[in-house]
Amino acid sequence: MTLSLSVKIIAQKIFIIRKKKIMLDNDLARLYEVSTRRLNEQVKRNIRRFPEDFMFRLTKDEFDNLMSQFATSNNWGGRRKMPLAFTEQGVAMLSSVLNSERAIQVNIQIMRAFVKIKEVLITNRELARRLEDLEKRYGNHDEKINIIFEAIRQLLEPPPILSKPKIGFNSDKSV
Repeated sequence: MTLSLSVKIIAQKIFIIRKKKIMLDNDLARLYEVSTRRLNEQVKRNIRRFPEDFMFRLTKDEFDNLMSQFATSNNWGGRRKMPLAFTEQGVAMLSSVLNSERAIQVNIQIMRAFVKIKEVLITNRELARRLEDLEKRYGNHDEKINIIFEAIRQLLEPPPILSKPKIGFNSDKSV
């Protein structure tokens, strides 16, 4: 069975919440080609396999913050409960709960995506350390070199999360 999921596609579905890399239940369900309801039912039946460091439910604030990062919210509407967030270990555990060939193949691709993200983060840390070493050695020589160091440092920083204004009717009469 060949699976046409790229690491890049999967990596786009990995978010950082509570300083953990996670994937949401609905994204995982789509990848596994099962309904979110079915995925959550299987998790509930095997809840002992999913301690807090493997899986947790998002709070309303976490969910709203995550939603503000997306241009459209059409894919996320209509939920009665906040989504479940699965850490890397929780995703690995899902392959034993969803015992299908598809689940096994998808999990292999997801684990590769998590490894790739770790490699990128380690590489960025190593580049930052090397930049500091170069700056200590050559930083006092020239203003132009300092400008280059600052530009490289900014490239290594993750982009800031900007809060977007809410769209829609505002019921506040003072506006």
